Amino acid sequence: MDLDLHEFEEVCRDLYVRALKILPPDIKAGFADLQRAETSTTGRAILDTMVENVAVAERTKNILCQDTGIPIYNIRIGRDVGFDGVALKAAIRRGCERATKEFSLRSSVVHPITRTNEQTSCGIRVPIIHVDFDDSPETVAVEMIPKGSGSENGSFLQMLLPSDGIGAAKRFVIDRVIELGGRVCPPTIVGVGLGGTSDLCMHLAKVAATRPLRSVCADPEGARIEAELSRAVNELGIGPQGLGGRSTSFAVHVELAATHITQNPVAVNIQCHSARRARATITPGGIAFD
Repeated sequence: MDLDLHEFEEVCRDLYVRALKILPPDIKAGFADLQRAETSTTGRAILDTMVENVAVAERTKNILCQDTGIPIYNIRIGRDVGFDGVALKAAIRRGCERATKEFSLRSSVVHPITRTNEQTSCGIRVPIIHVDFDDSPETVAVEMIPKGSGSENGSFLQMLLPSDGIGAAKRFVIDRVIELGGRVCPPTIVGVGLGGTSDLCMHLAKVAATRPLRSVCADPEGARIEAELSRAVNELGIGPQGLGGRSTSFAVHVELAATHITQNPVAVNIQCHSARRARATITPGGIAFD
């Protein structure tokens, strides 16, 4: 299959808009789970308001949150797919720009020094593009994540030593959740990266934060820590929007990588309750939007 880059550009444009307007089904199910478990009257009222906000946004075809985020595109390319890598990146950027202009989206992307906003949701090295490969025949999977700054500001890295033990990593995560309180619009998904290098660890935390709910870390030790931290975070009493209750987090997700014998990095990246993402799969048979 040769990838049609005009078609691919259209997909990248449409995914940005879909991500901003349609909350994924797993997050809606996560809200339902929290509503059933919440014991605080205030917490239940806030969760009910959040769920109603989602319903109104989708009913009126409006965006779920005014923050259109930093656009992130995750591309996974299967076997026997022909494409021009430079042209592919250009198509993603054009799709992102077109979504912003054609649908009158607020551009949240500025130059880090001059703060100039090009009004395209694009800038130096933005949109952020990750490309990976798998063995799916003649398949291109595209995921679009608009990462809002309220949650992205809840990002931390600690370069621990092996002698600190895994307990120090778990304490680091809990302490950061306490520090952030309601500033990251809970209930959240707490993404945790363990291992790798400093940059890989931060990337793993982002991958974990944007993973679907009810997915489980592929490593059994990582899965065990996920379960422990998920229980612990919701015992903190922070609650939705930081106003009290058990619904501090939908879940804690962990992703890990091998690391150096003399270090053990741990990173935290938060995803807010408006955990937006959209996906599409391109095959010879057409385009399917998840």
